[in-house]
Amino acid sequence: MQLTTSLARLAALIVLIIVSSLGFAQEISCKKTVYLTFDTGNMSVAQTVADILKRQQIKATFFLANEKTSRGDFSLDDSWKSYWQERVREGHHFGSHTYDHVYFVKDGPSGEIFVKPQFGPKAGVATLYNEAAYCREIRRVDDRFTELTGSSLQKIWRAPGGKTSLRSTRMGAQCGYQHIGWHPAGFLGDELNSQTHPNQVLLDKASKQIQDGDVTMAHLGIWSRKDPWAPAVLEQLIVNLKGRGFCFATLPKQDK
Repeated sequence: MQLTTSLARLAALIVLIIVSSLGFAQEISCKKTVYLTFDTGNMSVAQTVADILKRQQIKATFFLANEKTSRGDFSLDDSWKSYWQERVREGHHFGSHTYDHVYFVKDGPSGEIFVKPQFGPKAGVATLYNEAAYCREIRRVDDRFTELTGSSLQKIWRAPGGKTSLRSTRMGAQCGYQHIGWHPAGFLGDELNSQTHPNQVLLDKASKQIQDGDVTMAHLGIWSRKDPWAPAVLEQLIVNLKGRGFCFATLPKQDK
């Protein structure tokens, strides 16, 4: 019995050493970094994306707005509480996408900005926001996320559509949130027409063009695309980038 126990312990130790060695070798061979990010969108592939990230053992950064989902609720409703809690437990990072998915329109006349919310009581109405109002819009996501998960966002945000001005990003910075967009090669095209931009074309383009340090952008579901981008593209893209020596990191970027 003692011999059997000793052999079992020895076998377990060997397996641990092999796994640790493989992990160390992977870190050594990993010379480039990419930052996968996902905006909420309609959440129709939210669980699919989460499953792929877990299977591939990588972390991503999610930018949250309270958007209407494909099941008729909103992405920051209590009905999504367990989804966000699980992503927190898995170690992903999170930023604000403005609570009502507020699109920047243009700078205003006296230090304000014109915005147009997609959701909420002022949906579709161009509204003038001063710095305090815009800060509240960004911070509302942080407050709601804390209610849902017990955890705060990272101090980062992304403007819907990537539409900004120096004034709007300065407002976010004054509120304590760093604006993060995406790189041209990191635009993964999941919101494009699937007939003119089929999944295979999007996969091939991203697999070849993404470079060290690039931030990517896709959504957890898009209303307009008929042929869903995930899972068709996401998992194979991750595999392809791993094959090119990329590791996957979360935002904000850490100083080296």
